[in-house]
Amino acid sequence: METATPMLRQYLDIKKLYPGTILFFRLGDFYEMFNEDAIVGSRELEITLTARQKDGPNPVPMCGVPHHAAASYIARLVKKGYRVAICEQTETPTKGVKLVKREVVRVITPGTAIDPQLVESKDSVYLAAICGSGDTFGVAFLETSSGHFSATEISGKNSWQKICEEVDAFAPRELLYPESMENAIRQTFAADTGSNLFDQKPVSTTLTLTSRPNDDFDAKQSEIRLTRQMEVAHLSGFGFDGHGDAVQAAGACLKYAQDTQRATAGHISEIKYFETADCMVLDAVTLRNLEIFESRGEKSKNTLFGLLDETVTGMGSRLLRQWTSRPSLKRAEIQTRLAAVTELSDTILREKLRFLLKQVSDLERLIGRLNLGTATPRDIVALGRSLGQAPQVNQVLADAQSLLIQVLSENIFELPEIRDLIERSIVDEPPVNTADGGVIRDGYNAELDDLRSVSTSAKQIIARFEDDERTRTGISNLKIRFNNVFGYYIEVSKGNIARVPDDYERRQTLANAERYTTPQLKEWEQKVLGADERIGQLEAELFQQIRDTVCGETRKLQSTARALATLDSLCSLSETAAKRNFVCPVLHDGDEIEVVNGRHPVVEASIGASFIPNDIRLNNSTDRLLVITGANMGGKSTFLRQVAIIQILAQMGSFVPATSARLPIVDRVWTRVGASDDLASGRSTFMVEMTETAAILHNATPRSLVLLDEIGRGTSTFDGLSIAWAVAEHLHNSTEHSAKTMFATHYHEMTELAETLPGAKNYQITATEKDGDVVFLHKLQPGKASKSYGIAVAKLAGLPMNVIERAKSVLEKLEQYELAVFADERKTGLAKAAGRRLASQFSLFAVTNETAIDELRNVDVGSLSAEESKVLLERIKDKIV
Repeated sequence: METATPMLRQYLDIKKLYPGTILFFRLGDFYEMFNEDAIVGSRELEITLTARQKDGPNPVPMCGVPHHAAASYIARLVKKGYRVAICEQTETPTKGVKLVKREVVRVITPGTAIDPQLVESKDSVYLAAICGSGDTFGVAFLETSSGHFSATEISGKNSWQKICEEVDAFAPRELLYPESMENAIRQTFAADTGSNLFDQKPVSTTLTLTSRPNDDFDAKQSEIRLTRQMEVAHLSGFGFDGHGDAVQAAGACLKYAQDTQRATAGHISEIKYFETADCMVLDAVTLRNLEIFESRGEKSKNTLFGLLDETVTGMGSRLLRQWTSRPSLKRAEIQTRLAAVTELSDTILREKLRFLLKQVSDLERLIGRLNLGTATPRDIVALGRSLGQAPQVNQVLADAQSLLIQVLSENIFELPEIRDLIERSIVDEPPVNTADGGVIRDGYNAELDDLRSVSTSAKQIIARFEDDERTRTGISNLKIRFNNVFGYYIEVSKGNIARVPDDYERRQTLANAERYTTPQLKEWEQKVLGADERIGQLEAELFQQIRDTVCGETRKLQSTARALATLDSLCSLSETAAKRNFVCPVLHDGDEIEVVNGRHPVVEASIGASFIPNDIRLNNSTDRLLVITGANMGGKSTFLRQVAIIQILAQMGSFVPATSARLPIVDRVWTRVGASDDLASGRSTFMVEMTETAAILHNATPRSLVLLDEIGRGTSTFDGLSIAWAVAEHLHNSTEHSAKTMFATHYHEMTELAETLPGAKNYQITATEKDGDVVFLHKLQPGKASKSYGIAVAKLAGLPMNVIERAKSVLEKLEQYELAVFADERKTGLAKAAGRRLASQFSLFAVTNETAIDELRNVDVGSLSAEESKVLLERIKDKIV
């Protein structure tokens, strides 16, 4: 600080107020970064790193970006998990002022991004806050760009695990927490972008963890903050009575949003308390295994959401994503959506609405930017044009029969006064910024019209003055020009200086010309510049007034936006149903899942008409545990996933891919599918498998749907088979955890469970062999498969033929010595049978032992002499290992 210049001292003072951020410090036409910020900025933005005072003893690292292009650079940093503080000049530079005032006007963080360059139109950007202790925790989720705000609280057994599952479901970009929870948060959430901001390692793009002072979560202050924001006396009307931790989390969320945006955020006008029991739980593992939002392949469209999303607005897509990630457990809510989707099956009605909705911009985010003071003139025009569709939408919905569509129509406000104001005040094609001028329409404000007339007429006079001076002086190339430094001036080339009149006053000498002014030109210049300056001020004032008037209707605008988003989502579900031949499911209060000709919609869309549909029947009594065997590549995993997807679709209010479907309300879908590891945490593939299985066994309920695919394959045959057997029995027998379960396996011994468990049934995915090749039929039938056709699949994969032939030989030997492990379980016990099988298998994989046994099998014992027997035994003894 002692050797720093006044400007650098100002920078360092401001930087102290915003630790953990990259400070964009405005200097003229650039945003500059210094010290550590410059090093990080140079590396992450791939821009040149230079230095200030580079010739001195302590050079200051420095880099910068042009202010007009800053948005794209900021977006790159924020998407990598950084926080960026924008520091602007807050006073106009004048003569004699060496250092203008500067202050941070906004902090942009991963969880509070609102600008179009920072957020994809179809992606929700949530800020989350979590707090609590013991067995009670609260969590809040705020989408700053749209104003969606919700919170919940969980107490009792496994409350921490359940609150973390809520965080997974919302997938926030940034998570706030009190300093007192530092250890718990770091141990639970792997992403760490807050403490190592200037490490050389890339910053995680998954979740930014942000520690906040404990005072930000103060219970009393949080309640005061929320009641003021919602303009209510207390929070009882929002359902927060007795939920102090939820209030604290929500209060911290709101404070952070206000602090970073430097605005009151008036569009955050409501908060919803939600019960976790209101929605089906789909944890991160299940979302991944079912490929709901992300595909394991490269084509991101090959996901359930990619197939469902036929929306025409960003806000509709975001809402549909919420429905997909959190299917409802409220039968009445589901039925009202299904009824609306059914009514929208009318192609003409649906197409009329979709045509109108295509003209609607992202109203939710436009309202957010208006209330946060970042809206541009073009945003206002887009809002007006969007509102212009409201009367036509209501006209189309006038004869709606379904209750939900009727309610939506009632909440679409036409706001003619706002539409009229925007049409009268803002030009049709305004510039991006008010500072560029020409935003306000002629005829809207008398003073502005007069000023524009003065400016225009003065400019015309100056243009005529140029012609007059050329005539008077005889200088044909005389020009009147303008720049920001000298204003208006007369430019005369060096060769014509002798003709310059005496009343010309020299202002500047150039290499090839001289610049002059005259008293008359000065007079007109003052009129022009004075009028232009006042025009700029007045346009900014008028735009602010218009913005404030529009913001006064925020609640009605938000109601309209949410109604249109819901309508778009419903139209999308109906459009998908029509394109994909989905049918309306029948929901009931029982426990039976009965699907006729069910299909996996994503796989079907990929392979077309060749997809083979299948039936399924599951319940909590006679068909509680389905053991599914069959060939590799036969379609067991696809079948398991399609049953879960059909259930999810139904509970989000969608039609389903089937001929018919009778479905219960399922509280959770659990999956244990595929192989993955977590090497960073020291967990092997098998450990991950067992961890996920343990979570299912501890938490599944009779209302759950469980999909298990190849449990136990990550360890030795007998360990894996024993675990798979025990897991299946537990899910069948446990009073507390006896969920409807589909268990796909290559352990054919598992099929014997159907002989001992009353609720177990065997099914197989059929395949056959033709001319030595396997033919997959992909059809589910009762019964158990006799083989897995693994060698046939290996042949298809291209293994060398010598390997294939050797595998067939080994398989033949294995099958010869196969012992029925479970057939005599009731007599000898599983452990003894497995032990005998292990003893027999020990010799099968040693080639010499196998050869010795073959030789013994082929010996004619009766024809051997004593000497020959002795020689034979010696030879076989030598072969045995």
